[in-house]
Amino acid sequence: MRLAFMGTPEFAVPSLDALHGAGHEIVAVYSQPPRPTGRGHKTQPSPVHARADALGLRVLTPVSLKTSEAQAAFAALDLDAAVVAAYGLILPMPILEAPRQGCLNVHGSLLPRWRGAAPIQRALLAGDAETGITIMQMEAGLDTGPMLLKQTIPIGPEATATSLQASLSTLGAALIVEVLGRLATGPLSATPQPSAGVTYAAKLSRTEGQLDWTETASFNERKVRALNPAPGVWFELNGERIKVLSADAEPGSGRIGTVTDRDLGIACSEGIFRPRLLQRPGRGPVERRAFLNGVAVAQGTHLPCNAIS
Repeated sequence: MRLAFMGTPEFAVPSLDALHGAGHEIVAVYSQPPRPTGRGHKTQPSPVHARADALGLRVLTPVSLKTSEAQAAFAALDLDAAVVAAYGLILPMPILEAPRQGCLNVHGSLLPRWRGAAPIQRALLAGDAETGITIMQMEAGLDTGPMLLKQTIPIGPEATATSLQASLSTLGAALIVEVLGRLATGPLSATPQPSAGVTYAAKLSRTEGQLDWTETASFNERKVRALNPAPGVWFELNGERIKVLSADAEPGSGRIGTVTDRDLGIACSEGIFRPRLLQRPGRGPVERRAFLNGVAVAQGTHLPCNAIS
């Protein structure tokens, strides 16, 4: 099929690779414009942009698709379909309607649960037992379109945003190739999303990274797995922002926000939160024992907590 691919982060790269490997004609790859990243703030292309360059594909990076010029250029591509995977720009109706088979979205959740920007992280935060990929026919609403194919995977107790993203991106790549293969031979029936069970995966904010001792230890442990590497998870100690990169939730109780023992157990509204891997500002990550060798944290220390709704 004659395609455009529209994606930006690492999640979308396997889908681009799979479509290219399946022999589809990818006449253009749309991605977010290069942006400053890293400590040096050097302008870098997105992961999709970089991969498309490596494959020798034409890359377009408009800041918006709302202009008549951008829409005319898209229509001129004469597409059978456009595949969208975490692109990051709103697609106006002229864009959605231009390809003969429309725009197909590789979405990282079991729609209608977790429509929106951060479905992988929100599923982890909520403690969902499973998630998956939905291939959806896009329409004007936010992830409201009818579903063409869906597949479920479990969320294990050790799953992180990084590991879950890797699993889902691989699954999404396989499913979009399957859907396009079916569409190439004839119409594919689409299932409307049910009205029950709709939830929204709001964009992640930096403030969400602060650990909240008024929540349960289990929730805070899930937060560590869901919000690393970005926006990151942290608590305040002696005026420093201490990042937590892995942690455990254990039975126990104590005054909320208080260090309960000499091994950095922290009392939550229910249970004890115990960091495993920590990082001080300007330092590398260290295991808990090494951290405590460098920072004295006495039993009974009360850690600041701004309750986060």
